[in-house]
Amino acid sequence: MPRHVRGFDAQAAHEHLGRTCRRLGAWMKRVDRLENGPIPNDPRWRGRFDPVDALARAILFQQLSGKAASTIVGRVETAIGSARLHHGTLGGCDDATLRACGVSGNKLLALRDLAAREARGEIPDLRAMAHMDNDAIVAALVPIRGIGRWTVEMMLMFRLGRPDILPVDDLGIRKGAQYVDKLEAMPAPKVLAQIGERWGPYRTYASLYLWRIADIAEGAAKPVNRSQG
Repeated sequence: MPRHVRGFDAQAAHEHLGRTCRRLGAWMKRVDRLENGPIPNDPRWRGRFDPVDALARAILFQQLSGKAASTIVGRVETAIGSARLHHGTLGGCDDATLRACGVSGNKLLALRDLAAREARGEIPDLRAMAHMDNDAIVAALVPIRGIGRWTVEMMLMFRLGRPDILPVDDLGIRKGAQYVDKLEAMPAPKVLAQIGERWGPYRTYASLYLWRIADIAEGAAKPVNRSQG
C-alpha cells in the first residue's frame, strides 16, 4: 500500500481546476478577488495530530455553537487534567464528572465507545492512516458511536490533507454546486458525486471553493472552517 502524504499543492490544484472546469474556474476567479488571492494550503496539514483526540472533540462539538462547545471542551480538559482526550485521560473521569462539564448523555456514550475502541486497538493512528486509502479510513471510523461519514470526511480534508474528498451530503457543497452549474435546486448527493468526477483528483480543493461560492451567493462572505481543533 503506497504511503499517503498529508496535504497537497494548492497552487497545482487551483491551476488544474481552473483549466479543466470552465464554470468552476469562473467562480474561483470571483472568490479570489474577494479573498485577495487563491485559497492557500491549510497549515493543519503539517501540524501535530491525534486522531482519537480529534474524534473526541468532534463529538463534543456536534450540534453546538463554537463558543458553547469550546466551553465544554475546556471543562473536560480541566476535569481530566490533560489537553488530550483519549482512553487514558477520559478513563480517569467518571460519568457524573463528565456530565457536570456539560457533556450530554448521548455524547458521553459516544466518548466511552471511542475510548473503548481505542483501548482495543481498533482506531488507526496517524502512522497507520498514512498507509490507508480514504474508504478504509471511513470504514474504520464510522462504526464509532456518534461518528458519521461527514465527520470523517472533514478529518480527511482538514487534518490529513487528502486531495480528492467531496462531501456529497454537505448542504454547503450541494448549494455551491447548484450555483456553479446554475441548477434550479441543489443536486442530490448521488448526482453531485457524478458532477464532481470532473473535479478529480482535487475534489477537496473544489469543495473549499464550493463552500465559499455558497457563502458569497447567499451574501455571507465569511471564511470557512469546517473542522474543530
